[in-house]
Amino acid sequence: MKTSMYRALMSSIFLLPASGFAQAALADEPSKVTDTIIVTASRGAGGISTATLGSSATVIQSVDLENRQTVILSDVLRDVPGISVNRTGPVGGKTQIRIRGAEANHTLVLIDGIEAADPYAGEFDFATLTSDPGARVEILRGEQSALYGSDAIGGVVNYITASGREMPGFAARLEGGSFDTVSGAVRGAGVVGDLDYAIGGSYSGIGGYVVAPGGSREIGSKIGTVHGKLGYQIGQLTLRAIARYNYTDADLNDQDYFATGNAIDSGGRYTNSAFYALIGANYSTQDGRWTTDLSAQLNNSRRRAYDDNGVENFGDTGRRRKVSLASTLKLGDDTVVHAITGAVDYEREEFQGTSLFLSGPNPFQDTDNWGIVGQYQLTVGDRIGVGGSVRKDFNNRFRDSATWHAQASYRFDFGTRLHAAGGTGVKAPDFFDLFGYSPTSGFVGNPDLKPEKSTGWEVGAEQSFLDGNGRIDVTYFNAKLRNKLASRFIPFYTAINLPGSSPHEGIEVSANFALPAGFRFDGSYTYLDAKDEGDSRLTRRPKNIGSANLAWHSQDDRFGANVTVRYNGKALDTNFATFNVETLKAYTLVNLGADLQIVPGISLFGRVENLFDKDYRENIGFLTAGRAAYGGFKARF
Repeated sequence: MKTSMYRALMSSIFLLPASGFAQAALADEPSKVTDTIIVTASRGAGGISTATLGSSATVIQSVDLENRQTVILSDVLRDVPGISVNRTGPVGGKTQIRIRGAEANHTLVLIDGIEAADPYAGEFDFATLTSDPGARVEILRGEQSALYGSDAIGGVVNYITASGREMPGFAARLEGGSFDTVSGAVRGAGVVGDLDYAIGGSYSGIGGYVVAPGGSREIGSKIGTVHGKLGYQIGQLTLRAIARYNYTDADLNDQDYFATGNAIDSGGRYTNSAFYALIGANYSTQDGRWTTDLSAQLNNSRRRAYDDNGVENFGDTGRRRKVSLASTLKLGDDTVVHAITGAVDYEREEFQGTSLFLSGPNPFQDTDNWGIVGQYQLTVGDRIGVGGSVRKDFNNRFRDSATWHAQASYRFDFGTRLHAAGGTGVKAPDFFDLFGYSPTSGFVGNPDLKPEKSTGWEVGAEQSFLDGNGRIDVTYFNAKLRNKLASRFIPFYTAINLPGSSPHEGIEVSANFALPAGFRFDGSYTYLDAKDEGDSRLTRRPKNIGSANLAWHSQDDRFGANVTVRYNGKALDTNFATFNVETLKAYTLVNLGADLQIVPGISLFGRVENLFDKDYRENIGFLTAGRAAYGGFKARF
């Protein structure tokens, strides 16, 4: 293992300048490579610049989503270092991401700062998240529970829509293509005096394609979202309100659990609805030294699964209510800044299983949690950044937990930046692990489960080139997960905490270059060695993942083209008919896109996905899409 790790590191260092895997901190304009602010990296006002942040972070700006013609957000997350993506079947099928080998439910997902995971399942399904005009994504890797509490073991993904002040005007997109696909988005935003507003919606519909080997049933989905964001300025006080509603209706396939493990032509469909809302007030003194923010948020999620006859066979409902108060005091001058932040979170989660076979205390449960956070950040210009945070959580169901995080960054005059971070993470068991019951599988929940805990660290070096128009970063990370949850027969099928620890380590390489003549190159590479407590490789976590993206725009910005190459190395997966672990073959996919401005503000675009019609698998027993073509128009005024 150490030999393969050494080889991966040496390959990363010496081959990267030629191959050009891209840096995580993407700029808002494709012609520049600059440092940017990561608001997710701090509970206080202003966030932290990537120039002084010790933790690994990625920002996918709206221009990157637009250039790659992103409809389903999880597709562009495949280009982020440290992230692996698995989708079961076509668009609308359950979609999971894993950061640095952590479990899918070890990622905290925020949508405009609102915790988005289904409170019942304890995990966010990325199949439900489509891309909005003007949105951006921040990804913070590594243990972040000291800032956000439970779930943030692998990292944090924060999807942020643009406000009316950030992106006023009208924007729209409409496209159609293979598999009877129709998708689009519309957005209107502006500023009226002290009020700014943004409202919009998006839709993705796919007629579907066959995912069962030897089958004929086409599996499709319909995903719709409406959202709004308001802001109002009263002197030094800023009020805000956010609302978002998503509805997904997608076909399902059953699996042959007795012979092959393959998907079969039955299974009905599922629906998923989620309503997110937030209201908040932010007060800042006139000199900006003291800022206080108070917010309240709501997440209502409802999921139902139906058989081929339309009879509900499974369902759940979850609600999360959360109130947060955070206050930041900044001391020092324009060069040396001390930021001291204190925060208090109260969160209540309620769960209800609606399946006919649920019984006992199972259908109605709730959990209350108080979290107290302290954070300090020292910044010296764009050269030095040192910070740390601690958090204490008081939970009515589990033992109280304490987590911490520390990070540091130093930039030399010759463009080299050294950075390091370390911390702990925690993940509370979800409702089904605690109280679930399934007569078909014999599963019985275990209310005595303990939270999973992780300790990790990272160290890396970044080198900038071309007067700040290029950079390369190499980062080594290492983490160990304890109290890992797993299912076992003892003597019935249930969830338990495993003894020992599950080690994860690897290397992330990233770079980005603003090249002459309107070209820009971005990409990433990840080497991952993730094992369980028995020293066996974990499933659905390829050892090698790579992405490269080359974009070009003409000087007058009337024409552009983009090519993306994504490599997914060999991975393991479980065949649930035999419970044997099998190997998924490595594959490389190529996407090609272009756009042409026909009049100012209106452009035509088109793309081909899986250009070379590669036959590949993301999960055992499920087919994937072949070559597909899409085209449409977009407008912005």
